[in-house]
Amino acid sequence: MQRIVVSLCSCAIGLVLLLLASSLPSTSTDAFPVQAVELDRAGLHTLQARYRSLSKQLSQLMPGQPYIVVDTARNHLYIKRRDQVMLDALASTGSGTILDKPGEAKGQWIFDTPRGEFTVQSKLVNPVWVKPDWAFIEEGVAIPKSAADRIESGVLGEYALGFGKGYFIHGTLYTRLLGKNVTHGCIRLNDDDLKSVYQLARVGTPIMIF
Repeated sequence: MQRIVVSLCSCAIGLVLLLLASSLPSTSTDAFPVQAVELDRAGLHTLQARYRSLSKQLSQLMPGQPYIVVDTARNHLYIKRRDQVMLDALASTGSGTILDKPGEAKGQWIFDTPRGEFTVQSKLVNPVWVKPDWAFIEEGVAIPKSAADRIESGVLGEYALGFGKGYFIHGTLYTRLLGKNVTHGCIRLNDDDLKSVYQLARVGTPIMIF
């Protein structure tokens, strides 16, 4: 009988120690970096309920109309509606190269696609390219004095969507370069994907570029 009592006491002590150990703050390297957080069962249920509520709110805040997302690292353009991907298009975005401005000691053009939040500001059919100064400098020719000499047709595809400061989503003659960072900042697509973007987007459609 004495052995049985001792055994029961040992088990009870072990259980108490186990409970005490489980209630101590975690010292694991996986703990939160600011402070250890101890949650009882009720607190955990509250946290889970708050998470579900927040997720629902975020889902409701996502645009009900199509919006455009551009991943400049992977060179993909997406059209989404809420969490549905309506179009996944191979694109070309800015090269990040730098060209010095002649006669300006610190003047430079940086050919990068801007990151951030934008909107479609204009939709054009059969756009023409008005060549900027850097286009002539890259070609090693003199900058023309006549504005008419800057106009070049047939190089931007059938459509263009402007999103500010001279940047456009447009077509390309160089489809073999899609998927690469080769542009001067604009976003290039093939003809079919460009047509889809033109049809799905409207003036005011959000564009998120990262």
